[in-house]
Amino acid sequence: MQDELERIATLRKELEDANKQYYGLDQPRITDTEYDALMRELLDLEAKHPNWVTPDSPTQRVGGEVAKEYTKVRHLEPLLSLDNAFDPSDLREFDRRVRQIAPLVDYVVELKIDGLTVALTYEDGLMVRGATRGDGVVGEDITANVRTVGSIPLRLNKAVPKFSVRGEGYMPKASFARLNQEREEEGQSTFANPRNAAAGSLRQLNSRITAERKLDYFAYQVLSAKELGLHNQTEVLTYLQKQGFVVNPEYKVFSDIEEVIIYCEAMASERHHFLYDIDGLVIKVNEFDLQQELGFTAKSPRWAISYKFPAEQVETVVEDIVIRVGRTGVLTPTAVLKAVSVAGSTVSRATLHNLDNIREKDIRIGDHVLLHKAGDVIPEVVRVLLEKRIGEEKLFEMPDLCPECGSPVSREEGEAAYRCQSIICPAQQREGIIHFVSRDAMAIDGLGPAVVQQLLDVGLINDAADLYSLTFDDLTPVERMGKKSAENLLKAIQDSKERGLAPLIFALGIRHTGEKAGKILAQTFGSMEELQEANLEDLQAIPDVGPAMAESLVQFFRLESTERFLVKLCEAGVNMTAEKSSKPQIFAGKSIVVTGSLERWERREIETLIEEYGGKAASSVSKKTAFVVAGEKAGSKLAKAQGLGVPILTEEEFEQLIKS
Repeated sequence: MQDELERIATLRKELEDANKQYYGLDQPRITDTEYDALMRELLDLEAKHPNWVTPDSPTQRVGGEVAKEYTKVRHLEPLLSLDNAFDPSDLREFDRRVRQIAPLVDYVVELKIDGLTVALTYEDGLMVRGATRGDGVVGEDITANVRTVGSIPLRLNKAVPKFSVRGEGYMPKASFARLNQEREEEGQSTFANPRNAAAGSLRQLNSRITAERKLDYFAYQVLSAKELGLHNQTEVLTYLQKQGFVVNPEYKVFSDIEEVIIYCEAMASERHHFLYDIDGLVIKVNEFDLQQELGFTAKSPRWAISYKFPAEQVETVVEDIVIRVGRTGVLTPTAVLKAVSVAGSTVSRATLHNLDNIREKDIRIGDHVLLHKAGDVIPEVVRVLLEKRIGEEKLFEMPDLCPECGSPVSREEGEAAYRCQSIICPAQQREGIIHFVSRDAMAIDGLGPAVVQQLLDVGLINDAADLYSLTFDDLTPVERMGKKSAENLLKAIQDSKERGLAPLIFALGIRHTGEKAGKILAQTFGSMEELQEANLEDLQAIPDVGPAMAESLVQFFRLESTERFLVKLCEAGVNMTAEKSSKPQIFAGKSIVVTGSLERWERREIETLIEEYGGKAASSVSKKTAFVVAGEKAGSKLAKAQGLGVPILTEEEFEQLIKS
């Protein structure tokens, strides 16, 4: 027992150190695979000893159940917005007003991250609340989502009784590009920019979705800083770093407004080289005593101003519109553009997302258009320059046949996406293999898109199942595949055989069936064989499986190509079963809610028991709830269960059930 407790402490320290190296220093010391292995070990130990789970454990970052709504939070002091400056003359006027009161002044200039304000509250060193800015006085409690952001410390390095921080939650460019690509593949609408994506992610009702989207956070303000003995903004930034926060390193201190202007203009041209989106800079009077003397207007401080970069858009010509076919068969139209420089790079293509978007913007082949980069990452057509049309522009129509394989194309009612109907489409096969080997699926390191394409080109594989028949001699002739790389890849392929049923279900790329659904289906059916035999009614009886997912699963497993693929995986020795609990599955298929104060168990302990005995520990009561376990001071959930006629059990009655 003591060994396991010590191991938990070691794992927590290793994972938090890895988080600090990754987020704080941008110098990861372990691979994603190694990090995931440590996290899985910690999750297993904490599931075994749920009473040892602490609020600052790294496992609390993985996300949890779906919330009903956000509660309102009143900030300790108003979070005011800043006045804007759009050119050097605005900055000089700001400086003039400041120097009327403070002739000698230093300015701290910080990058303005294009995200959304998040206020954090710590008590005795522990993070207890995260909230949106809201109207500056009242925000929304998003604590569960904030916990999933790796760069936000769950515990301060040095505890103080009460500590409130203001910072910017944002989505890095790489996370934004990956998220939009995934949504486009699924035929979903894409986010316009990283700021919208970050805002949508932090306000998810399901914090597991937030965790999947890889958000980040820069801290820049301590509320009531003078009470901590901090006298200026530079001391605040240093203090935040010592407390474990990530502070943007690009801040500068100037004593002359002309130096500030030069720096702002330099950053306007260098903005595209950062791994995150910035839309300007924030200029603050450094000393807090001077800030207090300068005071506030009704809406903003007089001691700070935001310098906004001008919008960067360029004109170009749509020379053609071509189609790309993705993993799920979605046909995505892409504009072929006259090459133009925008946001620090040369752009010759831009996604047009779908036909509805093309029609809404009235984009035609031959049009002059305005182009910008959404979040400095994805080129996007803003609008057509209608005044430059000459009448020779051509309307674009989606093809009736797939450009990759010639199979019919159709559009389901209510969807924006057109899809190729062939399951053997080479484009779908390629993208499907890339998905199959990805980290959250079969986790085969060393199989990037370029290697997958080479293996397809030389005929070594036709589908993902063929990966398991590759040999060392097959791989060594592949371009840039040395001896060591080939050995590592073969080991990764071999290791993936034991990933288990849940990742395998996700790896199959079934429409509407994500990573979480894979876990639920694996837990419910236990084997691929049982899942294959499930009918529509069986699937729809599972609380988290909706009609669209159920229909998609049934159709997928009816296909002969699916049967052949699964037979190949089975023959290769891929594990197609879930690790089964040794306990009798008396709650199989049942949704159970726990509410009130418990005496015999911690909440997590009883919920773990429910799952070990085959049930689902749900967070809300409905007609499908099998029963409710109610402790002392049970409130609205108990009342709802009574109103619906759902059985109510005491802790003693629940214990009798699992022991009988």
